[in-house]
Order: sequence, then structure tokens, then C-alpha cells
Amino acid sequence: QVQLVESGGGLVQAGGSLRLSCAASGSISAINAMAWYRQAPGKARELVAGIRSGGNTYYIDSVKGRFTISRDNAKNTVSLQMNSLNAQDTAMYYCAVVRWIYNSVYVDSWGQGTQVTVSS
Repeated sequence: QVQLVESGGGLVQAGGSLRLSCAASGSISAINAMAWYRQAPGKARELVAGIRSGGNTYYIDSVKGRFTISRDNAKNTVSLQMNSLNAQDTAMYYCAVVRWIYNSVYVDSWGQGTQVTVSS
């Protein structure tokens, strides 16, 4: 099973940017899809963005136009560029290996998470 380690979280002012990175312990080139989830205090974990092996991407409505997910198969990394951050983006962010089958997403493994805090 691929191990995932996230980095890049931190404290940022509203309107600022952060770039999250997820390093995998093995090759991700054959992995169906990778994704970023987030969980705010008292809320359920939610899928934020996903990227398939062919490059197709998915975003929840609240981050469209602000977040960009990318993968580098040569470096076995997945990144999430987050711009125009607001207080509602404050959460623990998790990288995940997923299987994206039609409109359903199944998580195979999680990273340990990285905290993103946006101050207003």
C-alpha cells in the first residue's frame, strides 16, 4: 500500500495562497486517481478535488476557480494550489489514493493530514 505524506499547510490571511503537496512512497503512475479531502471541526470530511490518471479533474463548487489539483507521476507527488483563501477553507487537508468509478469515489488510503488555517 502506498504511504502518503502531506506538507505545505499553515496559517495564511484571507485572500492569500498556499500550495499543498502529497508525496507518495511508491509509484502513482498506475493509480486510478488521487484526491484531496478536508475536514473542518465539527464537520464531515469532504472531497475537495480529485485527479484521474488521464488528467481529468473534479472540484467541489466552493473551490472552483480558486484551487488547482495536479499530479507529477515522475515525482510521485500530487499538489493542491489554493488561491483566494477564505475562512471557510480552514480545515485539516488529507491526501488520498482513490478509485474513481463513474460518479463514485472509494478511498484506498489516507495521508496523515496537514492543517490549513485562514485568518480573516
